[in-house]
This record gives sequence, C-alpha cells and structure tokens, in this order.
Amino acid sequence: MEKSTDALLYSQVRSGNKEALESLYDRYEKILFSFLYKMTGERDLAEEALQEVFIKVWRGKGEYDESKGKFTSWLFRMAQNAAVDLIRKQKKPLVPMDEVAEMESGEPAVETLAEWQDKKEQVASAVSALSEEQQTIINLFYFKGHTHEAIADLCGIPLGTVKSRIRLALKKLKKTLQAMQERGAFDE
Repeated sequence: MEKSTDALLYSQVRSGNKEALESLYDRYEKILFSFLYKMTGERDLAEEALQEVFIKVWRGKGEYDESKGKFTSWLFRMAQNAAVDLIRKQKKPLVPMDEVAEMESGEPAVETLAEWQDKKEQVASAVSALSEEQQTIINLFYFKGHTHEAIADLCGIPLGTVKSRIRLALKKLKKTLQAMQERGAFDE
C-alpha cells in the first residue's frame, strides 16, 4: 500500500525535517484553527491548542499509525484533545461535542471536514471562483472565526451585506462543487 502524502510528510517530520512540518502546518492550520475556535469559543485558546498540536507532532507525541486510519482523523483527534485539556486547565465549561460536530447550521462534522481536507485543491478552486468580496468574507467567517458583526466592522460594510455575501457565496460554492462532482473532479 502506497503511503499518503500526509503520511510521508509525517515520517519526514519524525526524522527532524522542519520543512515537512511547515508543509503539514500550511495544509491544516486554517481548518484546524476553525475547528478549535468553534470548540473553544476563544481565539487565544484556539491558537494555543493549534500550537500544542504541532508541537506534539514535532516531538512525536501520540504517534500516527497509517494502518489505524486517516492522518486527518488522527490530527483532528489530537486537536480536540488539546482543546479539551486547555479548557480543563482554565476550568471553563466544555462545549458539548454534538454542538461542535454541528458547528453551525449545515456545517459539516469533524469527519466530513477531514474528508474535505483530502479534496483541498478542488475546494480551493471553487473558492477562487468566488468574487473577491465573497472570498474575503468566507475566509474571515469560516477560516478565521469572525462573527458577522466583526466582519461588518473589519470590511466597513453593513451587517446585512455581510450576511447576503456569505449566503450567496455558499450558494455559488455549492453549485461549483456539484458541477465538479458531476464532471468527476472528486474521486469517490
């Protein structure tokens, strides 16, 4: 069985290759931060948990075994554990995991996010088809965890415009991704 790109990068990290760690970080930083922010509800905690995950990867804590599942599933499990540990240290109430899985109305669960990461190029292509304004708002909302109100302030636009752009961008993304699937861009 051929090793996945992630598994190869991980084995290079285990051999002390900093560039391989940077590659893994670049691949997963945004999606893990988004997940951790939704789980903790705090930017600082999410950033700290993200840092903990990659420190553990670098130091070889909780070794990944490709025969036991996908790298992304292992990475998300490590992220979840790091967030829970940090929340417990601060003695804050945990967000129920069913809420984290739902994240927001219609947003995919962790396992789905991990599967989507495997199709990153197709998703990035679909996002790049959005208008510049929609790309900015999708990035701020889904990948950086800003609220609608914060995005309105950052972009200097009305709150209703933010919500409309998100709704329209999601419609366009759905249509683009469906077209890609119909063309066979996604390997099932």
